[in-house]
Amino acid sequence: MSTKVILWSDYVSPYAFVARAWAYELEADYDLTLEWRPYTLDIASFQGSVAERDAHHWRRVRYAYMDARRFANKQGLTLMGPKKIFHARPVNAGMLYAQKHAVFRRYNDRAFDLFWRRELDPESPEAVAALLVEAGAPPGFEDFLAGEGGAEHDRLRLEAETSGVFGVPTFSFDGELFWGGDRIALLRERLDEKGAKRR
Repeated sequence: MSTKVILWSDYVSPYAFVARAWAYELEADYDLTLEWRPYTLDIASFQGSVAERDAHHWRRVRYAYMDARRFANKQGLTLMGPKKIFHARPVNAGMLYAQKHAVFRRYNDRAFDLFWRRELDPESPEAVAALLVEAGAPPGFEDFLAGEGGAEHDRLRLEAETSGVFGVPTFSFDGELFWGGDRIALLRERLDEKGAKRR
């Protein structure tokens, strides 16, 4: 039986963006099922709203993007900082629709790449619906978001927080959390210790 690792992710997180390739490598190296799940960040709750941020907060934000851009550059990726704080429920629920219709990888790659080039509005159900069709999914996302898909997104967000998730990317394996792409080395150690098979 294959080992299961859950990956909580958000398309508007620069750290989730650069961890995508490392997650794919993990899946290629181990005989495991990597289950991607959306965790929509409430950025204002932990970074403060733009109006409330002081100079210290802005230094942290600038550093976070500088660090993420270093990793992006190593991967040949374009990472342009967003112009506003987004609540990315539509694009993250799109992950669930893409999985349902077996177009996840195409959607995942396009959603990340387009957002970080400032070419996708993650709050627009219409833009996400068009991207899903482009990735090969059938029309119907907007109804999905308004119904079962939106409810599933919200249920998963609550499940994430109940299990201790507070940021992305977060990997969950055997009840243990590994937050941040730089913790993948620790996750690999744990997989080896638990006898996960290498491909």
